[in-house]
Amino acid sequence: MTFDTQCTFQITGWEESTYEEIEGSAKLSKAKVTQSYSGAIEGTSSIEYLMCYGVQGTATFVGLERVCGSVDGTAGTFVLQHTGSFSEGKARSAWSIVAGSGTDALAALRGNGSFVAGHGEPAQVSLSYSFEPSA
Repeated sequence: MTFDTQCTFQITGWEESTYEEIEGSAKLSKAKVTQSYSGAIEGTSSIEYLMCYGVQGTATFVGLERVCGSVDGTAGTFVLQHTGSFSEGKARSAWSIVAGSGTDALAALRGNGSFVAGHGEPAQVSLSYSFEPSA
């Protein structure tokens, strides 16, 4: 059975460093980010993002996020794989739960979701998930 739910997260820490600048073009950076979730997901997370900034203030990013907490009251940890972009003042990401990354009562967690967040605002998260046994 698949469940659809929503929650929010707030960024609690952001450490970013540039590792390559391309003259007249893109900048490549990495960021370590921490977040706090509330709602259907309760807990904290840490993310490692790799980002490519364009010259028009846009960016593309990928990342892995480890969430520690609970999903609708079921506790454990799991990892999300992100692919997203930043434009027009908003970050948007589509992500999926990495199969086999769950622990404790979330060991069989599967699913995907997305978020949209304006700068400094809590992100609005949508999540579609199920508890399926590993193959």
